[in-house]
Amino acid sequence: MSPSDEDLGLYVHIPFCRRRCHFCAFYLEIAHPDRMALFHSALVQEISHYRRQEPQDGRALQSIYFGGGTPTSLPADQLATILTLIRAIWPTDGATEVTVEAHPSSVTVRDLTVLADAGFNRISFGAESMTDKDFVSIGRFGQVQDTAAAVQAARRAGFSNINLDLMYGLQGQSLQDWIRTLESLMTLAPSHISCYALTIEEGTRLAQDIARNLVLPPDDMLQIDMESAAERFLAETGFSRYEISNYAKPNYACRHNLLYWTGGEYLGLGPSAQSYLHGVRFGNVADLEAYAACLNDNRLPVTDRTILSASERQRDALVFGLRLLHGVPRTVVSAAERDRQIDELVAKGLLDADHDRVRLTSLGRRYADTVAEQLF
Repeated sequence: MSPSDEDLGLYVHIPFCRRRCHFCAFYLEIAHPDRMALFHSALVQEISHYRRQEPQDGRALQSIYFGGGTPTSLPADQLATILTLIRAIWPTDGATEVTVEAHPSSVTVRDLTVLADAGFNRISFGAESMTDKDFVSIGRFGQVQDTAAAVQAARRAGFSNINLDLMYGLQGQSLQDWIRTLESLMTLAPSHISCYALTIEEGTRLAQDIARNLVLPPDDMLQIDMESAAERFLAETGFSRYEISNYAKPNYACRHNLLYWTGGEYLGLGPSAQSYLHGVRFGNVADLEAYAACLNDNRLPVTDRTILSASERQRDALVFGLRLLHGVPRTVVSAAERDRQIDELVAKGLLDADHDRVRLTSLGRRYADTVAEQLF
């Protein structure tokens, strides 16, 4: 699952939702026709700019990922048109993974058919839970039955690669509630499942509610039990855990996200999108007006650009690579001082290490960022 020098991914950030969930800290706007029209026009300009720049050096895209926000806030025909424009510039082939994120209640059977016919071959639904009461404290609209209906409709439209996002540690959610959500999910037969612990991001509605004692913060120990329960349950049902938060049926690991975790290159389009090309990290401005204004002036909307040194590239390879269950090659962390640190972390039960690779233990996965910081 390591990328080659030829691997290249494309990420498109669609910054719209019907409303913001209480836990969300991503850049987005509430979906209004005039704002979506402004975005679409600017995105076409950004794509056209790259047509002139030819940034892909002839490389084919191994993945295209429409994320957000909720990409399906845009009409399906418009998403299809954007994908067609992308494919007119960047080479693709039959193996290219093309993902679109969707809220289960934001798509119809016709929408899904349009997307599948356009070439989207992977869809990721934000299920979050399979119990309606869990939606209240996180401000998620819709009902559990929307998820089941959306999955069935996606399958009828031709999607066979279906991911479902889940969150655990929600307000009032017990361990048994979480297990029941996993059990309910199995009736939908997804090919990929992402399980994220609820985290509190500064500035979000959820952080404010906790500060005002309106809701309780997540229970860390309960979340640990939930993570362990998910790993056991999903292993028994044929899923392999290949990354801290991600489980897949055989041959269904997300190719796009693997680029991030294994040092592959990717270009980001849309406001706030991030890119990594030729050893340089850069990001677009996280503001729709400024994004559009730059492109109207025939300028790319890039606000920061960092050329990574060799040590910074090694740091990133370590930080991201340790998220994968098979870990990183020993050469990524090879240095006398790091060998001592590895031995100390092994003794603490946070790392497993042999001659070839270094990987997090189940305990270490709960403190992945701290372990990576100690190693660098």
